Amino acid sequence: MRWTLKPEPKKEFVDQLAKELFIDETLAKILVQRGITTFKEAKTFFRPSLNDLHDPYLLKDMDLAVGRIEKAIENGENILVFGDYDVDGTTAVSLVSSYLKSYYPNVATYIPDRYEEGYGVSFQGIDFAHDNDFSLIIALDCGIKAIDKVSYAKVKDIDFIICDHHKPGDELPNAIAVLNAKRIDCTYPYDELCGCGVGFKLIQALASKRNQTIEDLIPYLDLVATAIAADIVPITGENRILAYFGLQVINSQSRNGIKALIHQLQKKELTITDVVFIIAPRINAAGRMKHGNYAVELLTEMDFDAAVEVASSIEKFNSDRKELDQQITKSALYQIEDNNETDTFTTVVFNEDWHKGVIGIVASRLTETYYRPTIVFTKSGDKLAASARSVKGFDVYNAIEQCSEFIEQFGGHKYAAGLTILPENYENFKFKFEEVVKTTIDKELLTPEITIDAELELADITPKFFRIIQQMAPFGPLNMKPVFKTSSVRDNGCGKKVGADESHLKLNVFHGSPDLVFGAIGFGLGSKFETTQNEFDVVYTLDENVWNGKTSIQLVLKDLK
Repeated sequence: MRWTLKPEPKKEFVDQLAKELFIDETLAKILVQRGITTFKEAKTFFRPSLNDLHDPYLLKDMDLAVGRIEKAIENGENILVFGDYDVDGTTAVSLVSSYLKSYYPNVATYIPDRYEEGYGVSFQGIDFAHDNDFSLIIALDCGIKAIDKVSYAKVKDIDFIICDHHKPGDELPNAIAVLNAKRIDCTYPYDELCGCGVGFKLIQALASKRNQTIEDLIPYLDLVATAIAADIVPITGENRILAYFGLQVINSQSRNGIKALIHQLQKKELTITDVVFIIAPRINAAGRMKHGNYAVELLTEMDFDAAVEVASSIEKFNSDRKELDQQITKSALYQIEDNNETDTFTTVVFNEDWHKGVIGIVASRLTETYYRPTIVFTKSGDKLAASARSVKGFDVYNAIEQCSEFIEQFGGHKYAAGLTILPENYENFKFKFEEVVKTTIDKELLTPEITIDAELELADITPKFFRIIQQMAPFGPLNMKPVFKTSSVRDNGCGKKVGADESHLKLNVFHGSPDLVFGAIGFGLGSKFETTQNEFDVVYTLDENVWNGKTSIQLVLKDLK
């Protein structure tokens, strides 16, 4: 692990903010590092308001999208809400379809089959629309590169509205409207919305035409917060506001589907991290293991008992998914060793029997062992399909784009992408991808990095300090939970390895005076127990620990040296 301390921000900003907010210098420094330099900006950050959401009509083509939907309703047309099979897609479909159905009955949903149709808008889906008399398709979390599909639909007199957040290509589909803040000709103030977020802006625009306010749309925010968490988009700007209020809905008045997934949990209040690790994988498991329709059915179910039944099926899918991804990860690690590829700049592996639904998870798992850009391929029909994952600081999308002569189709983001190739191009692609990464990556990026917000004395960790840190939530990309470093701490002698396999570390640390001791837990750090026998440095986040009815501040160790 590389430990990297963030650069010191301008002292005058730190001093001014500390004075205006009545907080200590460390907290002010963390805020300035995150672009918060004035009292007004701090107020917006700590007190998110739905009134700060942008006007949805600032999105290019929003007026065209709303006009076409209103025309469809006026003419009694059938509307098909189409979306990807992952969390972002299924929440977006659930959101837009349930909103439209609240005042117009001729609305249906369509999630493509991951295995028969693959990602995004499909010819099969368009044929379904044509056969069932749908004249308008609203595509969510996909469609930005579906140029041939949209043209195919046009021949069948089917119009498209595309709501996407993926990076557009040089040409846009010939749709009625293309809502995507990443369009180069779109001046919308925030371009990090997820697919469900774009869907929310669409219903926000529709609602304004029906004399509804943002308050009327609050019940839909549990879906938006779930998508934001699952899609790992920055928790800044509008995403922070939507996630903040969406978490409130999840914890107080969530829809039956989400309630059915979490009702047996002991936790009183779920955080964004709980959404990432508890809710999102289960919703995702439907599309990975069976069909995304299960997720939409769960998230739109009005009867709680019926939702519990669907949730039970999804729980089984998730158990199967866990088992599969463990097996495939093990198989992939063997393949890397057998091919003598432990010291290459990339991981590219393939097995035609690997389950397509879990290769993305496997790619992420492999980066935990070999920290480098990773692509996992499997057979999909007569082609090979793959999921790619990157390491912090390296744009895997651009690297894949440089191998385009061997690629049939690809799309994604800086850190995650999907692609399909012909089997005969696998070796050529693998060689070219290795060469591209080898010649473009900063070698330092191949060592995992812990970015440290500030150095801290243990004596500075007061209840007020911790309370302000908690108020910075929800945490996520570009607003991660602050990481601190404290040097020359000692364990008070009660430290030990814990867990069934003793892979974790439980310590009681102090610095200077042994009168002030903090409990510390280090998951996966059991092997570093010997380091704690003398003075050592720690990097950590702060969390609340509840034990035997007593609440205390705990250090969650990320590493120690």
